[in-house]
Amino acid sequence: AVDLVGGIHNTVASLHLERWRNEMKGEINRINPVLRNASALKKTPVVRNWMGSVIRLLDHYKVEHKAMLKEATTLLELALWKADLNEKEEGLVEREGVRTTRGRRKRARKEICITSGASIVIKNVLPFLELK
Repeated sequence: AVDLVGGIHNTVASLHLERWRNEMKGEINRINPVLRNASALKKTPVVRNWMGSVIRLLDHYKVEHKAMLKEATTLLELALWKADLNEKEEGLVEREGVRTTRGRRKRARKEICITSGASIVIKNVLPFLELK
C-alpha cells in the first residue's frame, strides 16, 4: 500500500467542492489495487504514471479553486462597497432647502468605492482561502 506524506491531504481537504475532494481521494487510493496486481518490474512506471495523474488532477482543481476564489473576492468587494455606500449615502440625503446634484452624488459614490475598506479586508481574508 502507498501512503502519501506531506501536505497533499491538507490540500485535498481544502478543495472547495466535495466532488473535487472525492475525486482526488479516489485517484489517490486507486494506486493500491493496481500495485497489488503489477509485476515487480512494472511497479516503478505504474507509480510514476499514477503520481503524474494525481499531480495533474490536483493542479487542475487548484486552477478551478483560484477562479472560484477570484469570483468570490469580487463579490465580497462589491458587497463591502454596497454596504458602505448604503451607510454613507444616508448622509447625502437632501437637507431642507439644499439640493443634492447628480454630479455630487456620483462623486460621493466614487469616493465611497475608493474608501470602502474592501481592499484591506480582501488583502487580509484572501491568504486564508488560497490553497498551498
